Amino acid sequence: MLEPLLPIRKPTGRPPNWSKRQLIDGLRWRVRVGSSWRDVPVQYGPWQMVYGLFRRWQREGTWARVLTALQTRSDATRRG
Repeated sequence: MLEPLLPIRKPTGRPPNWSKRQLIDGLRWRVRVGSSWRDVPVQYGPWQMVYGLFRRWQREGTWARVLTALQTRSDATRRG
């Protein structure tokens, strides 16, 4: 559901070591648990990468667009 709403990775440079899914799961874990960034388990990637993704998408407005799109879908299913 989220994938079409997320920015597309540019094919230049090295391939990533961590998938977007792992990093987003790390963000979700941090929000659910309420921990500090440094406590994000390494299975989600280094905490610096999880935080970096969060901040980059925050600055670019990605999270606002995702929220708006999900709210729109939710409203449409309630009406339909």
